[in-house]
Amino acid sequence: MIFRRATIRLTVAYTVIQLAIFAIFAIGVYTFVTGTFDFDAAESDGEGAVNAAEQGFALLRTVLIIFYACLLIVIPLSSWLMARSALKPIRASFERQQQFVDGASHEMRTPLSIIQGELELALTRSRTPAEYQAAITVALAATDGIIRLTDDLLKLSRTSKEEISDSFTLIDLNQLLPDLADAAAAAGRRADIHVALHTVAEPLRVRGSAELLSRAIGNVLDNALKFSRPGGTVALSASTEGSAAVIRVMDDGVGMTPAELAHAFDRFWRAETSRTTPGHGLGLALTRQIMHAHDGTITLASQPGQGSTITLRLPTATR
Repeated sequence: MIFRRATIRLTVAYTVIQLAIFAIFAIGVYTFVTGTFDFDAAESDGEGAVNAAEQGFALLRTVLIIFYACLLIVIPLSSWLMARSALKPIRASFERQQQFVDGASHEMRTPLSIIQGELELALTRSRTPAEYQAAITVALAATDGIIRLTDDLLKLSRTSKEEISDSFTLIDLNQLLPDLADAAAAAGRRADIHVALHTVAEPLRVRGSAELLSRAIGNVLDNALKFSRPGGTVALSASTEGSAAVIRVMDDGVGMTPAELAHAFDRFWRAETSRTTPGHGLGLALTRQIMHAHDGTITLASQPGQGSTITLRLPTATR
């Protein structure tokens, strides 16, 4: 509604300005032609020359009026297109900010309630140091969750190719992936999940942001660990296929139904089987946005009970 009214106001303003400019131009052309015409010379040639000149002026007036009448139809349409084009980046920025506000207000309610509840419970009566420590630990864990959520939401609201392309550098994925695999392995050991890394021998170079790509791959690994069964395996591999660097993350976990696959990249959507696992439903949405900013793609293949495979493709680079 806000942008509809703004579009209408801009359309009217552009229309008035353009019509005024063309009106001044038409009047100027007619004035110049009639003002520079030599009537004395025409009169010396006889009355026929004067009549021909008057007919020419009348034709010029008619042409200018018809042209201006056409502009009355064309200019409002062009003004509307100009208004939409002018408001497009503003609208995109507004929508990203609105997504952040909506997401933050929706997802922060639960951890904030946990923090408030723990602190209020701790203050209702005197407690032992161990009980205070337990309450503070729960509140701290909820605070950490809020920080991670805020970071994800900010990246979702701000990350675009135009905003981050200036920070792109040449990255060797073979140097980036081992650290991510080690971090995933450390997290997987708590649930007895093995993380296997397979890379190619030659450098696998792409242009991009190491921080954002690490975040994207880390989100995929985190999802694979969450939905893998105890004793399972998560395989992280990197290879080249044509002119693309391909990163695959495979797990042998619970998998997804076709209906769940259709919503896997929706913001804040979570499958019924994942309601009890930590998270906010932002990981894959953020990963897809990061891949888009790097001219890459992300695809997800899965079957119930047979695990999932997420494939990230990025253009390779030599310099």
